[in-house]
Amino acid sequence: MRDKTGIYVHIPFCVQKCRYCDFLSFSSEREGVNRYVDSLIREIRSFRQQEGMYRDNRSFRQPEGMGQNIRSFNLPEESAGCMDGSHKIEVDTVFIGGGTPSILPVEYMERIFEALSERFCLSEDAEITVECNPGTAGKDAFQAYRSIGINRVSFGFQSVIDDELKKLGRIHTAAEAEEAFWLARQSGFDNINIDLMSAIPGQTLDSYRMTLGAALALDPEHISAYSLIIEEGTPFYAEYGEKPPVDEDTDRAMYAMTKDLLAEGGYRRYEISNYAKPGFACRHNLKYWSGGDYIGFGLGASSKIGKIRYKNETDFQTYLSKTKKGERMAQIEEVLQEDDEMAEFFILGLRKTEGVSKREFTRRFSIDVMKRYGEILCQCETEGLLSVSGDRIAFTDKGLDVSNYVLCRFI
Repeated sequence: MRDKTGIYVHIPFCVQKCRYCDFLSFSSEREGVNRYVDSLIREIRSFRQQEGMYRDNRSFRQPEGMGQNIRSFNLPEESAGCMDGSHKIEVDTVFIGGGTPSILPVEYMERIFEALSERFCLSEDAEITVECNPGTAGKDAFQAYRSIGINRVSFGFQSVIDDELKKLGRIHTAAEAEEAFWLARQSGFDNINIDLMSAIPGQTLDSYRMTLGAALALDPEHISAYSLIIEEGTPFYAEYGEKPPVDEDTDRAMYAMTKDLLAEGGYRRYEISNYAKPGFACRHNLKYWSGGDYIGFGLGASSKIGKIRYKNETDFQTYLSKTKKGERMAQIEEVLQEDDEMAEFFILGLRKTEGVSKREFTRRFSIDVMKRYGEILCQCETEGLLSVSGDRIAFTDKGLDVSNYVLCRFI
């Protein structure tokens, strides 16, 4: 049987856009939020009506230049095990991201989940995450989230140094972040993630050590630790251009400090930038890295079903107009050929510290992995970048440190 499907719901609104952010998001205003949520719910509820365009191969028109025709393309299998006795696609992870989903009034979040429940069968043990910026949700909101069925909160802390937060353009203080964490904990959340950022302008090894220490003191179940990347089109890019605000040696020292301190704190590194206590790895993100299926709803949301990647409309007004008219929202972005899938098996799968399985590669592609990638794998093993042992192929510590250099070899 196929793995269960994931759902991503995009909420593009923020109180204000951070100076490093290149995500599809913008400041909120009430009328726009109202119209967007109405459109989002229309899109979710129209899923079954639009599903036929995927199930009927005759309606599929492959874009030019994308290789041979695809013989079949089906949505994930329906489940006969829904509690309401219906036959709906079974979903075991839901991720409400943005933007800042926690700025939505609770009643809007309730409406979104009502629509999802109408169209999909949510597994009894589904992991359901909402992203939350400190200062945008109080105790009443967290309690309401729990009653809706949300069981995981992801907080964008980034730093516990107020001056660093101001430089990033964050709207919260360190004290507000800690308060939000405890409000969620007191509301019954026993699966909480904290996002942290290194290489922030003005950040030092000592200040980053303080951030890591404060995060460990809160004892969350999951920590995502990323180094700041300066993206084109952001205020940071206009200020710093191609030159990072923190020198390379300091950046590398922060990277090493993250690994060491989080390991000492009982967090297992299960992906390049993600650490979790046993049993608390993010199941939704693992779906991405394992090549699983996911369906995206909302402005600019991406989906992957089998060999097809598609993406929603990215223009706000066009998105509103299309959903109101009942027009098809998703446009095919890419049709994965077998060579693409093989490459992604490694490019995504090696992000996980457990690596990938030789047997799984053979099962999926009917070819021995060494016949397809033997030269690359042997070379990387000789250089000490990959470990090829038994059934597993995984990064070494040295390989993780230069992961992008290694992954480019599979393209």
